[in-house]
Amino acid sequence: MTSSVGTLLNERYRLDAEVGTGGMSTVYRAFDTLLERQVAIKLMHRDIARHGDQLERFRREARAVAQLNHPHIVQVIDAGEDDNTPYIVLEFIDGETLKERIRRMGRLPISEAVAYAIEIGRALQAAHERHIVHRDVKPQNVLVDEEGSAKVTDFGIARTLDQEGLTADGRVLGTTDYVSPEQALGQPVKGQSDVYSLGVVLFEMLTGDVPFKGENQVAVAMKHVREELPDVQLRRPEVSAALAAVLDRATEKDLEERYPDAGAFIADLEDALAIETARSGQVTGEATAIIRTLPKRAQRRLPWRTRTGIGLLLAIAIGGLALVMILVVFAADNAERGTGTQRSLTPPPPNLEAVSLGQRAASDYDPAGDEREHPEEASFVLDGNKATTWSTETYAAGDLQKDGVGVLVDAKPDVSAAQIQIATTTPGWDGEIYVAPNGDLPRTVPPSGWERVGTVENASRTETVDLDTAGNRFRYYLVWITALPPGEQKAEISEIVLRKKSS
Repeated sequence: MTSSVGTLLNERYRLDAEVGTGGMSTVYRAFDTLLERQVAIKLMHRDIARHGDQLERFRREARAVAQLNHPHIVQVIDAGEDDNTPYIVLEFIDGETLKERIRRMGRLPISEAVAYAIEIGRALQAAHERHIVHRDVKPQNVLVDEEGSAKVTDFGIARTLDQEGLTADGRVLGTTDYVSPEQALGQPVKGQSDVYSLGVVLFEMLTGDVPFKGENQVAVAMKHVREELPDVQLRRPEVSAALAAVLDRATEKDLEERYPDAGAFIADLEDALAIETARSGQVTGEATAIIRTLPKRAQRRLPWRTRTGIGLLLAIAIGGLALVMILVVFAADNAERGTGTQRSLTPPPPNLEAVSLGQRAASDYDPAGDEREHPEEASFVLDGNKATTWSTETYAAGDLQKDGVGVLVDAKPDVSAAQIQIATTTPGWDGEIYVAPNGDLPRTVPPSGWERVGTVENASRTETVDLDTAGNRFRYYLVWITALPPGEQKAEISEIVLRKKSS
């Protein structure tokens, strides 16, 4: 059978228009004459259907996606064969692909890009919970419906984690613009590979372009293996340090450093969406819907007025007044808070000025423990938003049970700072300020490898420490917490500002 527009499959599905084609199949907009509704038909190319492995791949897609029932996954309705040509019947999405949206709009609004990443991540999480890995996450495989919601489609190379692979060893499946390093090397693929690919999709939504270009697909794949993604903040400076840190972790080459699963990625994306909303003072597009679904943990990062506005929106949406209220609230909150990075917590003395720092200049420091102390939160101390915090781990005994833990600022290449100002939401902790010169970052417990230039006793909510640097220049400035606040199980720092003598 030569299928074309007008063909009636199994005397039920009429092919009305071709909407896309790929290496294995062609997708048609079709009409279900039995239930009288529009559907999408993915029809396998007949010459490929003769190959057993490709036929099994196609059937596997139908079986895999049929197991999934999620609002952000295109649903499988039916499957069958007509004249030895297999087909899959899917729900019809009247909209555009995410790739088409990026090409049409260029860079998406930041909050909208994060919202789409959350929706795609939630779809992948549902698939992973069924032990199904997509293996080809890309904007071409995400449909945006008329209401602006994202739906993941084309599980054509998906396979279950507990099933033996049906492809030859070392064969790379997936689109190399978004391929994970381990997939590019033909290594075992699991849910973390989808996380990496989604991170690259988020990068493209934020910047309007893929991170790597090359002469051919192999060259691009090898860049994913060997090169770090370009700094998203250099391509789009208004991206917050918090979101940049999330993107960095999602696209780590080392699986030990990458998010362990889609759920952990989603949780940080939800926090990032709240932070972006607080910074920008506005929310548009699909982000409006996603903000209403944020867990309480993430909603606490929203300005109080914004959280109140969301509640009002849900309560009086039919009245048509909530939108106006939220817009007014957002504008007022933005004017009140400001969105600048490294703004002073209190006015500096006339002879001092704030040191300009990159938003990713902060990192956690835990040489006495497991070397990880909420690294994903470290950038919050430089994001200019006192509502976001870096915190120590929770120590149930109320004692660090080690020499200390901290957060540091990399003032690359170096600076002669005269003062440091620290904002904390958990006053009462004790600590010390250490510095180290330009060079390799010391990985030792202070004072070894470090020089102490200040102390903090019973920290106030805004602690100002004059630094005894004798005018010398240092690259690393470490806030080293040695004792938790009385009665508390952790310490939190919301902002750090370095000051130098005015030029």
